[in-house]
Amino acid sequence: MKILFIDSNHRLLHETLEKAGHTCDLFYQWSEEEIENNIHLYDGIVIRSKIKITKDSIDKAPKLKFIARAGAGMENIDVAYAESKGIKCIHAPEGNRDALAEQAIGMLLALFNNLIRANKEVREGKWIREGNRGIELFGKTVGIIGYGNMGSAFAERLKGFGVNVLVYDKYKKNFGNEFIKESSLEEIFKNAAILSLHTPLTDETNYLINDTFINKFSKNIYIINTARGKCLNTSDLVKNLKSGKVSGACLDVLEYERISFEALDTKKLPDAFQYLIQCENVILSPHIAGWTHESKEKIAKVLADKILSISK
Repeated sequence: MKILFIDSNHRLLHETLEKAGHTCDLFYQWSEEEIENNIHLYDGIVIRSKIKITKDSIDKAPKLKFIARAGAGMENIDVAYAESKGIKCIHAPEGNRDALAEQAIGMLLALFNNLIRANKEVREGKWIREGNRGIELFGKTVGIIGYGNMGSAFAERLKGFGVNVLVYDKYKKNFGNEFIKESSLEEIFKNAAILSLHTPLTDETNYLINDTFINKFSKNIYIINTARGKCLNTSDLVKNLKSGKVSGACLDVLEYERISFEALDTKKLPDAFQYLIQCENVILSPHIAGWTHESKEKIAKVLADKILSISK
């Protein structure tokens, strides 16, 4: 097969495919126009987040057998239309689930123990102990929405912390075990003190976490979002941070991100974002959950295996 690489990836991916006899064109610098003008030459394309693969793109690629996304999210691919044309759409959430789960845990522990603020204060010569007294994860109830690769990896990492784990997944059943409880949203609303979101971005999950959703919780809650920014309404989050209904948040993703995850012009972002960056009970990171040296190689290995299975 002749395969177009639109975004850079770990060399393991193209080297593995080339060893198997496939041709890999590493045209990372191509513009969208160049991609559109040449996509008809390829049997497969490998992307990350540089562009969207739309119906128009697919119609220009009659030879296409697969679209491979080096990562987890598939929102930049018109999957339904591609599959209707017999094109396989593959991704590699198995490759970065461990990295994402570890960051979600790390962000939560940093928030609970005031580590960002305390680190800054000590560096400034301030020794404030009582003002940085933390809270324990032990004994808390954690609600997880979405039990795919990411949600299940996060649940696995919670073992040993002495927490109760309630999991809701609209599309899965009978996945409970000795450590997690398969739950309804109503049970999570009633019992959870921490909410972690692990859903893809779809029409159904766009702004899933909004003011109405947040205020269904019986307790004040902490929110973790390492999924997609637009799954959470930032203005509604800020409203509930101000009221105290949300005690704190860990956000690796923001609804203001572009498809290519480029740097944000923070000075031009709305008031809600300006509040977040001043808020000591909010931890922010630039969409790096799942973005480790190890995960880059793991993603390449997973994709290589899936592509080779298609070519057999």
